[in-house]
Amino acid sequence: MTTGGRKATSPAAEGGRRSARRAVVGRLSWGLADQAASSATNFAVGIYVARSLGLAAFGVFSLAWVTYGVVLSVSRGLATDPLVVRFSGVPEASWRGAVARSSGTALGVGTAVGMVSLLVGLSVGGRLGAAFAALGLVLPGLLLQDAWRYAFFAAGAGRKAFVNDVVWGVALVPAMVVAAGVGSVTAFVLAWGGAAAVAAGYGCVQSGIRPRLTGVREWLHHHRDLGYRYLVENTCVSGASQLRAYGLGAIVGVSAVGVIRGAELLLGPFLAVLMGLSLVTVAESARVLRRAPHRLGRFCLLLGGAQAAAALLWGAALLLVPDRLGELVLGGVWHAASQLIVPATLGVSGAGLGAGAAAGLRALGAARRSLRCQLFASACYVGGGLGGAAVAGTVGSAWGVAAATVCGSAVWWLHLRAALREHRPDPVPEVEK
Repeated sequence: MTTGGRKATSPAAEGGRRSARRAVVGRLSWGLADQAASSATNFAVGIYVARSLGLAAFGVFSLAWVTYGVVLSVSRGLATDPLVVRFSGVPEASWRGAVARSSGTALGVGTAVGMVSLLVGLSVGGRLGAAFAALGLVLPGLLLQDAWRYAFFAAGAGRKAFVNDVVWGVALVPAMVVAAGVGSVTAFVLAWGGAAAVAAGYGCVQSGIRPRLTGVREWLHHHRDLGYRYLVENTCVSGASQLRAYGLGAIVGVSAVGVIRGAELLLGPFLAVLMGLSLVTVAESARVLRRAPHRLGRFCLLLGGAQAAAALLWGAALLLVPDRLGELVLGGVWHAASQLIVPATLGVSGAGLGAGAAAGLRALGAARRSLRCQLFASACYVGGGLGGAAVAGTVGSAWGVAAATVCGSAVWWLHLRAALREHRPDPVPEVEK
């Protein structure tokens, strides 16, 4: 029976759709909560270490932190990104087997790179060498803790990821107190990574899964079509940011880098939201693809459009901030950073829009297209940032990045459209024993 030319919808079907929407909102909410816990922990560690050690020693700690970020990109590309793409919303037996190998891969990356860091640190010596030697000891626990987060989100259990990050934060409190008593960079690196190891161990308890180092080779072989491309993608993102920063410092001056960083701090809360959503958007896109492939494009457009609109609203709110309040937050950096709010907001908005398409491409397993998009977007980011700096200094760099991000977003969407046309439904992944 139809009403007004439209098919009638049964109460059961309508209730099922409402229940599915609530489930999606719930998973996204846990992603935001988890990122809030992680960001708060990182922020607190940074402030505490800076106040305890002073500028020079904090610089050494920051070098160790940045190095961890690069290694984390490698681990995610090889271990957890393929897991989220291929094992989100699958039967539990299949998920458990995949997680054992994926977490084993993350642990293997941490062990291998950790040994290199330890040897380099011991050979370099001094305060910097000691910090990198300490980083080598804690890298396995740091990467395993991150692997559990993604494993839980792939299973739709974001609450467990949130609890795991809270455990890390709680363990950090006594560890940081002890490190402050020692008063060295090495002590703080060990405290930070040691607390992560506690959370990593608790992740084994939460999941009931032990990482399988013997499955690393098999995992890398079976998912090499995704893993190595995601590895390049992830390192491109961090590499492009570093190149822009170094180039901007060479062209305009080191102070320009501080101004750009100040503008990024103004957008920090919203960027934390984007990072939180990124934990679950690929998994959710994979679920949509598996259950209703024809809705993936619409879902990604809604996702990207919502992020872009939210960024614009945040930027509009920043324009209303009075100078007195801005100076209270950023001090002398406020005046120069506030001039970059509009281009920085447009850049983040473009990135948010493109993130919707990126989630769709990853859900489709279109790693070749995804890599092309990321390489293009990274090249545009560096070219726009440095070209704009050469033409109009710091402000020109900000506008160049904004234009580059919008262009990159357009390319992401063109490739998603092509990938959707090419897609053929895949069977549910086999159980990994």
